[in-house]
Amino acid sequence: MFKKHRLFFLIFLTFLIYACKDDDNYIPYVPVNIRIDVYDALYSDINVVGGYMYITGGYKGIIIYRKSQDEFVTMERACPYKPLLDCERLDVDDSTVLFVKDECCGSKFLIIDGSIINGPATKPALLYKNNFDGRYLYIYN
Repeated sequence: MFKKHRLFFLIFLTFLIYACKDDDNYIPYVPVNIRIDVYDALYSDINVVGGYMYITGGYKGIIIYRKSQDEFVTMERACPYKPLLDCERLDVDDSTVLFVKDECCGSKFLIIDGSIINGPATKPALLYKNNFDGRYLYIYN
């Protein structure tokens, strides 16, 4: 009887160790609480629909994309494939502002919602919540 319990305990312990194994495919949580006056000259790139810019914040930076007159997309720049590697960073594809890509792993995402266009990433790009009141853009998580 004691051997059965011991065997069960060892199996359970093994499962627990592997279940809690560190995964390098997660983006570390960084609190984000940013307010931007979109009509400030510093942010002129996002004064027009289709405009974008990079700002500091989040884990590796944030891409702000103006989706419409009243809507913005705020996306983490860390690629969800291997975000802890230094080279994994999303940039807007200048040939067509519709995509963001990671030159390091080759993953590509749709800028309007972070969905995967091609991998090796298996998770969409991380989007931050945002609220636009007509003048100020609030970015938060």
